[in-house]
Amino acid sequence: MSPAHPGEADPGRDGAILRLGFRPPEERVPGFEIIDLATLHERRRRRGRRPDLVHRVDFHTLTLVTEGRGEHAIDFVTHPCRPGTLLWVRPGQVQRFVRPGTANGTHLLFTPAFPPHSSSADRLVNEWYGPGCWQLGATPQYAVLSTLLGQLRAEYDREAQTVSAEILQLLLATVLLQIDRLPRTEGSSDPRAGGEVYARFRAELERSYATTRRAADYAQRLGYTVKTLTRACTAATGQPVKHVIDGRVALEAQRLLAHTHEPVATIARRLGFPEPTNFGKFFTRHAGVTPGAFRLAHRGR
Repeated sequence: MSPAHPGEADPGRDGAILRLGFRPPEERVPGFEIIDLATLHERRRRRGRRPDLVHRVDFHTLTLVTEGRGEHAIDFVTHPCRPGTLLWVRPGQVQRFVRPGTANGTHLLFTPAFPPHSSSADRLVNEWYGPGCWQLGATPQYAVLSTLLGQLRAEYDREAQTVSAEILQLLLATVLLQIDRLPRTEGSSDPRAGGEVYARFRAELERSYATTRRAADYAQRLGYTVKTLTRACTAATGQPVKHVIDGRVALEAQRLLAHTHEPVATIARRLGFPEPTNFGKFFTRHAGVTPGAFRLAHRGR
């Protein structure tokens, strides 16, 4: 992986969180790579990057830890990594290896366009807001995923001219569908419960959260009523549509406050608040602390 912009080497200095594009050293199959987690850390060391560098990715990563210990943070939630830990980081999420430690395992990278679009796995790829961590331990689910990832690795490691992108796509789809079978983590949402209405709403929310927080605007753009959106959001998350909208805005505010040097007023304007005072009230209501206090706490960490 390499920075999406060659000059963007220090996160936060220019008001942006470092974003990494999909650029493996050797792209054997467009849009797909599978390596050891230790190999990823070695690449970073060679490029002079800190192991705990905060960054976003423009692609999906799946990591199955098979040995050792460590810690990995995804959007302010730190997950302990040990044998049997499965991590799924989606495009746009902010992550860092808080403590890489000795953790090693299979690290799978793929672009949103890589899985076969004819498969229902395509729906899972578009659910950027799904669970990020499962602690599988020595369960049958772990054995199934370990076997499938081993098959992916075997196909990927064939001689370049004999590697089949189609086989990799189908195996990846199987991996994603197996992950979809895993029990939901406590407190996580179930996007499927909201049906197509919720899926369309979340896609529009990701495009427009920085320009409007009005439920009526989303309803109008999608051709639904606010009541219909609220029903879908409540089924999927247990929260009405306005809470889901505000939650997405608050998450981005937390990312920018914690991981950039942008002034609070600039962040407020970026997220659609002309007046910093209104942003401060909004953020305090959702985070329980002021923007300045939140930033100070995370700078300290």
